[in-house]
Amino acid sequence: MKLYFALALLLAALFGPLAPSVVGQTRVGGHIGFVLPLVTQSDGATTTIADGFSIGFPTGITLKGPGRLAFDMEFVPSIQKSPRSVSLTVHPGFVEAVGHGFAVGLRAAFVVDSSTYGFTPLVNKNWPIEKPGLLKAYFLEADLPVRFDRPTGGHATTPVTFAMHFGVGF
Repeated sequence: MKLYFALALLLAALFGPLAPSVVGQTRVGGHIGFVLPLVTQSDGATTTIADGFSIGFPTGITLKGPGRLAFDMEFVPSIQKSPRSVSLTVHPGFVEAVGHGFAVGLRAAFVVDSSTYGFTPLVNKNWPIEKPGLLKAYFLEADLPVRFDRPTGGHATTPVTFAMHFGVGF
């Protein structure tokens, strides 16, 4: 038995360095922050954040492979002042790094318990945090949510919003 163990150790020492190393292909990260819808165009009317304050709190889980493309699953609880409402948007999408801390992406959007769905193109700029720790970067993101609201028996709308998303990535 000791002979087999010694032989296995010898073979591992001789041929181990020749075996390809195993490297994880997927990294898991995430982000948290807040988003402010600044201007909305809907049904020929333009409203701003001053007309009716609302804020969202995006939280995302990111799966990044070996390339520049990442899958990001984001959940956005939002609070609107007038008319008073609380909503949750499920926001899966893809984000691609394009260099110099910039990324572009596209997300699908599904508002839970609502007839609203759509998509959100985005441009993101991040700044790395130099101190080691949990937080990896600050970021600023410009979003252009396009939604299709099709209530049963109601008036259909297609609001387009310009929003700014601020947060930290980890």
